[in-house]
Amino acid sequence: MTTSAKPTSSQPWLHQKGSVIQEFGTVKQFPIALSYEARMYSSQRLNKVLADTQILYGFYKKHHWNMRGATFYPLHLLLDKHAGEQLALVDTLAERVQTLGGVAVGDTRHVAEITSIPRPPDGVEEVPAMLSRLLEAHETILADAHDAAARTAELGDDGTNDVLVSQVIRTGELQAWFLAEHLVDTPLVRS
Repeated sequence: MTTSAKPTSSQPWLHQKGSVIQEFGTVKQFPIALSYEARMYSSQRLNKVLADTQILYGFYKKHHWNMRGATFYPLHLLLDKHAGEQLALVDTLAERVQTLGGVAVGDTRHVAEITSIPRPPDGVEEVPAMLSRLLEAHETILADAHDAAARTAELGDDGTNDVLVSQVIRTGELQAWFLAEHLVDTPLVRS
């Protein structure tokens, strides 16, 4: 069999490479009654929120796995529940970018270049520090989502505004509330 011939068996074509057919940071035309400017702006803002949300999801899983102490079991379960909700947001945000004709950020190395959420230590932190780190990430995302929602509303992008307000903001605010309540009267372990 030559490399240019199609296989006649069920052998998969392995090690294929392809050309990039759409660059990141561009939007193609879709018949969704939104201007190029609105779709480009929304795609860029959503990709930023998407990158930060992917990082937050990673934080939730890391802290879920590394939870310690007397509150281990309830926090272990809560953080896993929140992680699942963040993962659902990741998919919703990525699909909205694609709906606008954009390219959703998906490679974790690219996500790391885009996010504004600081990298945590590689080791395990004390529980209050883990929860504070999650709250700070939520606040970063919420501030960006509020700003992006207002601007996308001005541009007439009701779909993106709805995703940001009804899903990202509402989910983030609720999760932040649950986390913050775990920090009430939580003693710090001092070394």
